[in-house]
Amino acid sequence: MNLRVLLVDDHKLVREGLRYILENSSGIEVVGEAEDGAGALAAVRELRPDIVVMDVGMHGMNGIEATQRLRQSHPRLQVVALSAHADKRYVRNMLQAGAAAYVLKDSVSEDLLRAVRAAAQGEHYLSPRITGCVLEGLSTPAPGAAIAGEVLGPREREVLRMLADGKTSKEIAAALSLSIKTVETHRRNVAQKVGLHSIAELTKYAIREGLTNLE
Repeated sequence: MNLRVLLVDDHKLVREGLRYILENSSGIEVVGEAEDGAGALAAVRELRPDIVVMDVGMHGMNGIEATQRLRQSHPRLQVVALSAHADKRYVRNMLQAGAAAYVLKDSVSEDLLRAVRAAAQGEHYLSPRITGCVLEGLSTPAPGAAIAGEVLGPREREVLRMLADGKTSKEIAAALSLSIKTVETHRRNVAQKVGLHSIAELTKYAIREGLTNLE
Protein backbone atom coordinates (compact mmCIF):
# COMPACT_ATOMS: atom_id res chain seq x y z
CA MET A 1 0.00 0.00 0.00
CA ASN A 2 1.31 3.45 -0.92
CA LEU A 3 2.26 6.01 1.71
CA ARG A 4 -0.34 8.78 1.65
CA VAL A 5 1.30 12.21 1.90
CA LEU A 6 -0.22 15.67 2.43
CA LEU A 7 1.84 18.74 1.42
CA VAL A 8 1.53 21.95 3.48
CA ASP A 9 3.34 25.09 2.32
CA ASP A 10 2.17 28.62 1.56
CA HIS A 11 4.09 28.77 -1.72
CA LYS A 12 2.53 26.97 -4.68
CA LEU A 13 5.85 26.52 -6.47
CA VAL A 14 7.31 24.80 -3.40
CA ARG A 15 4.34 22.42 -3.25
CA GLU A 16 4.74 21.63 -6.93
CA GLY A 17 8.42 20.83 -6.40
CA LEU A 18 7.67 18.59 -3.43
CA ARG A 19 4.93 16.80 -5.37
CA TYR A 20 7.30 16.16 -8.27
CA ILE A 21 9.94 14.62 -5.98
CA LEU A 22 7.47 12.40 -4.14
CA GLU A 23 5.33 11.27 -7.05
CA ASN A 24 8.41 10.15 -8.97
CA SER A 25 9.24 7.71 -6.19
CA SER A 26 7.59 4.32 -5.93
CA GLY A 27 5.26 3.61 -3.04
CA ILE A 28 4.29 7.23 -2.35
CA GLU A 29 1.04 9.01 -3.23
CA VAL A 30 0.43 12.73 -2.70
CA VAL A 31 -3.22 12.86 -1.66
CA GLY A 32 -3.63 16.61 -1.21
CA GLU A 33 -2.20 20.04 -0.47
CA ALA A 34 -2.83 22.89 1.97
CA GLU A 35 -1.39 26.37 2.11
CA ASP A 36 -1.55 27.05 5.86
CA GLY A 37 -1.90 25.39 9.26
CA ALA A 38 -5.67 25.70 9.43
CA GLY A 39 -5.96 24.14 5.98
CA ALA A 40 -3.70 21.30 7.11
CA LEU A 41 -6.00 20.47 10.02
CA ALA A 42 -9.03 20.33 7.72
CA ALA A 43 -7.20 18.34 5.04
CA VAL A 44 -5.99 15.72 7.53
CA ARG A 45 -9.52 15.20 8.81
CA GLU A 46 -10.79 14.72 5.26
CA LEU A 47 -7.93 12.85 3.56
CA ARG A 48 -6.39 10.81 6.43
CA PRO A 49 -2.79 10.89 5.18
CA ASP A 50 0.02 8.85 6.74
CA ILE A 51 2.58 11.67 6.47
CA VAL A 52 2.31 15.45 6.45
CA VAL A 53 5.18 17.47 4.96
CA MET A 54 4.81 20.70 6.94
CA ASP A 55 6.36 24.10 6.27
CA VAL A 56 7.46 25.69 9.55
CA GLY A 57 6.80 29.37 8.74
CA MET A 58 3.37 30.22 7.32
CA HIS A 59 0.71 32.94 7.60
CA GLY A 60 -1.68 32.59 10.54
CA MET A 61 -1.19 29.24 12.23
CA ASN A 62 2.43 28.27 11.71
CA GLY A 63 3.85 24.79 11.30
CA ILE A 64 4.80 24.43 14.96
CA GLU A 65 1.27 24.99 16.24
CA ALA A 66 -0.29 22.95 13.41
CA THR A 67 2.05 20.02 14.11
CA GLN A 68 1.28 20.11 17.83
CA ARG A 69 -2.47 20.10 17.20
CA LEU A 70 -2.29 17.37 14.56
CA ARG A 71 -0.21 15.09 16.74
CA GLN A 72 -2.62 15.56 19.65
CA SER A 73 -5.67 14.65 17.58
CA HIS A 74 -3.99 12.11 15.26
CA PRO A 75 -1.18 10.45 17.24
CA ARG A 76 -0.36 7.95 14.49
CA LEU A 77 0.17 10.70 11.94
CA GLN A 78 3.82 11.49 11.20
CA VAL A 79 5.05 15.01 10.35
CA VAL A 80 8.10 15.93 8.29
CA ALA A 81 9.06 19.57 8.96
CA LEU A 82 10.30 21.71 6.09
CA SER A 83 12.20 24.96 6.65
CA ALA A 84 14.77 27.34 5.24
CA HIS A 85 16.28 27.70 8.72
CA ALA A 86 18.90 25.46 10.35
CA ASP A 87 18.61 27.31 13.67
CA LYS A 88 18.59 24.99 16.68
CA ARG A 89 15.50 26.65 18.09
CA TYR A 90 13.38 25.96 15.01
CA VAL A 91 14.37 22.31 15.10
CA ARG A 92 13.81 21.99 18.84
CA ASN A 93 10.35 23.53 18.62
CA MET A 94 9.23 21.30 15.76
CA LEU A 95 10.51 18.11 17.36
CA GLN A 96 8.92 19.02 20.67
CA ALA A 97 5.67 19.67 18.80
CA GLY A 98 5.84 16.08 17.52
CA ALA A 99 7.60 16.19 14.14
CA ALA A 100 9.53 13.05 13.24
CA ALA A 101 11.87 14.72 10.76
CA TYR A 102 13.28 18.12 9.82
CA VAL A 103 14.40 18.88 6.26
CA LEU A 104 16.08 22.03 4.98
CA LYS A 105 14.57 23.53 1.85
CA ASP A 106 17.95 23.92 0.17
CA SER A 107 18.58 20.17 0.43
CA VAL A 108 15.05 18.92 -0.07
CA SER A 109 15.85 17.04 -3.27
CA GLU A 110 18.41 14.90 -1.40
CA ASP A 111 16.66 14.59 1.96
CA LEU A 112 12.89 14.59 1.50
CA LEU A 113 12.45 10.97 0.45
CA ARG A 114 14.75 9.76 3.23
CA ALA A 115 12.82 11.81 5.76
CA VAL A 116 9.41 10.59 4.58
CA ARG A 117 10.47 6.94 4.61
CA ALA A 118 12.11 7.29 8.03
CA ALA A 119 8.98 8.93 9.47
CA ALA A 120 6.83 6.16 8.02
CA GLN A 121 8.94 3.66 9.99
CA GLY A 122 8.54 5.64 13.21
CA GLU A 123 12.12 6.89 13.01
CA HIS A 124 13.60 10.40 13.20
CA TYR A 125 15.51 12.15 10.44
CA LEU A 126 17.39 15.46 10.30
CA SER A 127 19.08 16.95 7.26
CA PRO A 128 22.77 16.03 7.70
CA ARG A 129 23.90 19.67 7.52
CA ILE A 130 22.09 20.51 10.76
CA THR A 131 22.50 17.30 12.76
CA GLY A 132 25.72 18.26 14.52
CA CYS A 133 24.56 21.71 15.62
CA VAL A 134 21.14 20.72 16.92
CA LEU A 135 21.50 17.40 18.73
CA GLU A 136 22.71 18.92 21.97
CA GLY A 137 19.85 20.13 24.12
CA LEU A 138 16.99 19.08 21.85
CA SER A 139 15.22 17.24 24.63
CA THR A 140 14.77 20.34 26.81
CA PRO A 141 13.92 23.95 26.02
CA ALA A 142 16.65 26.57 26.19
CA PRO A 143 16.72 28.23 29.63
CA GLY A 144 14.58 31.33 29.81
CA ALA A 145 13.32 30.98 26.23
CA ALA A 146 9.55 30.89 26.03
CA ILE A 147 8.02 29.00 23.09
CA ALA A 148 5.36 31.06 21.33
CA GLY A 149 3.02 28.12 20.77
CA GLU A 150 2.95 27.47 24.51
CA VAL A 151 2.75 30.95 26.02
CA LEU A 152 0.95 33.15 23.47
CA GLY A 153 -2.67 33.00 22.44
CA PRO A 154 -3.70 32.99 18.75
CA ARG A 155 -4.49 36.73 18.71
CA GLU A 156 -1.23 37.56 20.51
CA ARG A 157 0.74 35.56 17.93
CA GLU A 158 -1.03 37.39 15.12
CA VAL A 159 -0.27 40.79 16.66
CA LEU A 160 3.37 39.80 17.17
CA ARG A 161 3.64 38.58 13.57
CA MET A 162 2.29 41.86 12.22
CA LEU A 163 4.55 43.90 14.50
CA ALA A 164 7.53 41.94 13.19
CA ASP A 165 6.36 42.61 9.64
CA GLY A 166 6.62 46.34 10.34
CA LYS A 167 2.96 47.17 10.91
CA THR A 168 1.95 49.98 13.30
CA SER A 169 -0.64 49.50 16.03
CA LYS A 170 -3.11 51.50 13.93
CA GLU A 171 -2.52 49.27 10.89
CA ILE A 172 -2.84 46.11 12.99
CA ALA A 173 -6.07 47.38 14.53
CA ALA A 174 -7.54 48.02 11.08
CA ALA A 175 -6.42 44.65 9.71
CA LEU A 176 -7.78 42.66 12.67
CA SER A 177 -10.90 44.79 13.27
CA LEU A 178 -9.72 45.69 16.77
CA SER A 179 -9.36 48.96 18.63
CA ILE A 180 -5.89 50.46 18.91
CA LYS A 181 -6.21 50.12 22.70
CA THR A 182 -6.83 46.36 22.35
CA VAL A 183 -3.82 45.98 20.06
CA GLU A 184 -1.64 47.83 22.58
CA THR A 185 -2.92 45.52 25.33
CA HIS A 186 -2.00 42.44 23.27
CA ARG A 187 1.41 43.96 22.58
CA ARG A 188 2.07 44.54 26.30
CA ASN A 189 0.93 41.00 27.11
CA VAL A 190 3.26 39.55 24.48
CA ALA A 191 6.21 41.55 25.79
CA GLN A 192 5.51 40.45 29.37
CA LYS A 193 5.06 36.78 28.48
CA VAL A 194 8.23 36.42 26.42
CA GLY A 195 10.33 38.83 28.48
CA LEU A 196 11.22 41.08 25.53
CA HIS A 197 10.14 44.67 25.06
CA SER A 198 11.77 46.45 22.13
CA ILE A 199 10.49 46.03 18.57
CA ALA A 200 13.92 44.73 17.51
CA GLU A 201 13.88 42.04 20.20
CA LEU A 202 10.29 41.05 19.45
CA THR A 203 11.07 40.87 15.71
CA LYS A 204 14.03 38.57 16.28
CA TYR A 205 11.87 36.42 18.55
CA ALA A 206 9.09 36.22 15.94
CA ILE A 207 11.62 35.13 13.30
CA ARG A 208 13.03 32.42 15.57
CA GLU A 209 9.50 31.18 16.27
CA GLY A 210 8.58 31.01 12.59
CA LEU A 211 5.85 33.63 12.99
CA THR A 212 7.01 35.88 10.17
CA ASN A 213 6.95 35.49 6.40
CA LEU A 214 10.73 35.63 5.95
CA GLU A 215 11.34 32.03 4.88
